[in-house]
Amino acid sequence: MRAIQVRTYGGPEVLEPAVLADPFPHAGELLVQVTGAGVNFADTHQVDNTYLAGTDLPFVPGTEVVGYVEDPHGADRRMCGFVSRGGGYAERAVIRPELAFEVPDGVADGQALSLLVQGLTAHHLVTTMGRVGYGDTVVVHAAAGGVGNLAVQLAKQAGAGRVIATASTQEKLDIALERGADVGVLGEPGMSAHDVAQRLVSANGGRKVDVVLEMVGGAMFDGSLSALGRFGRLVTYGMAGREPAADVHPASLMVGSHTVAGFWLMDCMRPERIREMVAEPLRSLVEQVADGALRPVVGGTYPLSEARRAHADLRARRTTGKVVLDPRLDEAHA
Repeated sequence: MRAIQVRTYGGPEVLEPAVLADPFPHAGELLVQVTGAGVNFADTHQVDNTYLAGTDLPFVPGTEVVGYVEDPHGADRRMCGFVSRGGGYAERAVIRPELAFEVPDGVADGQALSLLVQGLTAHHLVTTMGRVGYGDTVVVHAAAGGVGNLAVQLAKQAGAGRVIATASTQEKLDIALERGADVGVLGEPGMSAHDVAQRLVSANGGRKVDVVLEMVGGAMFDGSLSALGRFGRLVTYGMAGREPAADVHPASLMVGSHTVAGFWLMDCMRPERIREMVAEPLRSLVEQVADGALRPVVGGTYPLSEARRAHADLRARRTTGKVVLDPRLDEAHA
């Protein structure tokens, strides 16, 4: 099968087309003919070896796929799920049924893929970690991204009184506003932590904010922490800017009773947590997309062979919503 393989750590240039043996499903696993593989920011960190968990070389990136599972007793089933072994950037992959769902009619590949890493992350940021409640002011950074656009919508569903969206371009802000954000804040290269805090407070009418969902790092993290009001919560779930934040001293959290929390989706994948933290919220997310209550933003779809370009665009923040690799596009162009 055709796949994308990483033989040495680095940037997008290390994503190499390869021909590999098909994966073989173990007992209980399902073999998927891939029609779409999700691309996530975590993939870019895995490729350059800055991810929270290390990966042995060589490897095929990608944690989520959508496609068809052959059913010898009837029509093939369209499934979307987390890969159980190997990676998703390939023509075929294996998934575990407890970490997968059947894709309803009318739900596109990109929409289905958006609900795994990004949809579940958005759900837990808003509910489990951020505890967004009625009337809260919530800041969603990178609000047109795969997690961000869903977090905007879920925060409004949770009763947030005001959702402040940040993004790097006006076009991205417009996407977040169309998805339900109340006000947009345009980020600029080189902004200081002081600038970030001032803009967030200004966007909230001069008042500090209740919840910040943060994945940029550096000055964005520092300024967001400064913008928290009493009993405010900041949840960090990434470092897309690849610049570390300043050290947070425990005493600085006491005045204002601030909470700083981290979130990593892998912690939800433990066997004793899968039903509560993966299967149940995923079922709800799928139902909401199927009936139109939740509208994921689907961004670019790239041929599998153009994984390098997809990663370059993602790292340069040229993408919005869910980014997908489609092996069938290579066949169409052959």
